[in-house]
Amino acid sequence: MKRFHIALAVADLDASIADYSARLGQPPHTVVAGTYAMWRTDQLNFSINRDPARAGQLRHVGFEDDDARGFTCEADVNGIAWENFSTVAQDLKIISTYGVPVHASPAEDELIRN
Repeated sequence: MKRFHIALAVADLDASIADYSARLGQPPHTVVAGTYAMWRTDQLNFSINRDPARAGQLRHVGFEDDDARGFTCEADVNGIAWENFSTVAQDLKIISTYGVPVHASPAEDELIRN
């Protein structure tokens, strides 16, 4: 599976989670309280990060790709960061950047702890 990834900066994480959950028709897959949330749909991997100074701005784009090895990031010709990562690589990046998330599925929390 390959999902398009887009990441935005937001001013108010809780208000943004409520808004984007309504727009996407589902709650976030992963939340790190006060700082980060991410949704995985069939076609989209969408994340938000609390960064009031950059609210409403694009942080980066890319692909969540089951065939990806590790986590890579490179800028395109316009200076936009493009990431490419597997699901596991993204989960590990979230932990190292924001802290241990709360997942929609308790089984995923157990996998992260192990």
